[in-house]
Amino acid sequence: METVRLDEGLFRSTLPNGLVVLSERLPWLRSAALGVWVRSASAHEPRAKMGVSHLLEHMVFKGTERRSAHEIALALEVRGGSLDAWTGRDHTSFQAHTLDADLPLAVDLITDLVRRPLLRAEDLESERRVVIEEISGVEDTPDDLVFELHSEALWQSHPYGYSILGTRDSVGALQAQDLAAAHAAGYYPANCVVAAAGNFEHDALLKAMEAEGWFECDAARPTRAPLPVMPAAHGVSRQEPRATAQSHIVFGTDTFPTRDPRRFAIAILTSAFGGGMSSRLFQRVREQLGLAYAIYSYQHFYQSAGQMGVYVGTQPATADAAEAAIRAEYDRLASDGLTPTELEDGKRQLKGQLMLALENPLSRMGRLAAAELLEGRYRPMDDILAEIDSVTLDDTMAVAAEFYPSERQTVLRLGPG
Repeated sequence: METVRLDEGLFRSTLPNGLVVLSERLPWLRSAALGVWVRSASAHEPRAKMGVSHLLEHMVFKGTERRSAHEIALALEVRGGSLDAWTGRDHTSFQAHTLDADLPLAVDLITDLVRRPLLRAEDLESERRVVIEEISGVEDTPDDLVFELHSEALWQSHPYGYSILGTRDSVGALQAQDLAAAHAAGYYPANCVVAAAGNFEHDALLKAMEAEGWFECDAARPTRAPLPVMPAAHGVSRQEPRATAQSHIVFGTDTFPTRDPRRFAIAILTSAFGGGMSSRLFQRVREQLGLAYAIYSYQHFYQSAGQMGVYVGTQPATADAAEAAIRAEYDRLASDGLTPTELEDGKRQLKGQLMLALENPLSRMGRLAAAELLEGRYRPMDDILAEIDSVTLDDTMAVAAEFYPSERQTVLRLGPG
């Protein structure tokens, strides 16, 4: 095993079986945050098995070799801790927040979920119904559903456009052997990253993981490589009729993966464009024109690509006017770029968000995992802040000219036709 010190109180160990373990010691806390990230999620699914990663994430909580579903629920909760999991595009994550003294218990519990689930056929039907209820909840929430429909329109046949939850048909067709196959294909040490932050020593974390069998040498298996990405659809407009009180509209386009050096330039642009009350879209569409209550911009970075866009909810009678106003702001930003004041404000906002996140051990844990999974290396916060400070108006102008022309945007409108 190779262990290196990355920063003050921060260590990275690489095991012979390929597992990566990262930790940051925060001695002023009385807690510990622990997470296991699996490089297996919705992007790795064939269309016919859409939703299998998310259903697998649910099913591991139904019982393991050591614990019943009820014992899993009680293990940390009765000690004041919490246990959570989520499925994304590139990764599935299992996380615990506990008292520092309960770190070994958290390692034991998450190891049970990740490496020792039963995945019994008799548990599948009830959990399938739970997931279908989750799908129904999205369908009844138009400001959630519109994003799923937009991703599908943008990415078309690529898995980045698939629903993470799956569909009623795909989830309804999944069998216990599909879950077992997905688990065997992705849930092995070389395909996992463990990250933790809190009041404990790195050696104590390694000792707890060794006790749970993480050091055992599996057969040599490579880490899953990032997916190839097909070109996204540009300039597509699609109407999805729904009997809703509002029209829900999402504009968006593909960008670049998180390792791209332009990511801070686009983060600053996103903030200036629609990141808050002072942003261009809020001031123009809500304050000046009174066309919407909710309007904002967003960005997502994945391993192989990125996505950015704008959401607005507006009355059906004003949907065309809102869309025209947003298109005009897209084109103004693409042609003129940011002002010097917007650039400096954007830098301050981005740096403030990053620094404030350091107050939370869960955020620190997530930062360690993201550095490994998305960037492939850890960088001290001072280096990141310096990179943000180095972004120039020319940098943001080049990104705006490429990604912000209105004709590039794919638009999905959900609401009355």
